[in-house]
Amino acid sequence: MEIGRHEIPVVLVGGTIRLGQFLKFAQLAESGAHARELITSGDVEVNGEIETQRGRQLHGGELVTVITETFEQTVRVG
Repeated sequence: MEIGRHEIPVVLVGGTIRLGQFLKFAQLAESGAHARELITSGDVEVNGEIETQRGRQLHGGELVTVITETFEQTVRVG
């Protein structure tokens, strides 16, 4: 899938996964503490909406975006 001219990477998880775990698994966060910080700061979107619950269950096909002052990355849950 593409947004504009950029292809969105797919991170295969084989079922459901919690948002905090997914951020670490997809290498969007360096640690659990970093994932928690990103989420509570409002820097994480799921399907275009800010998500503040670290335990949110993600399912295949959902888009997760991390947006900070220096970084922006979108990945699809596979």
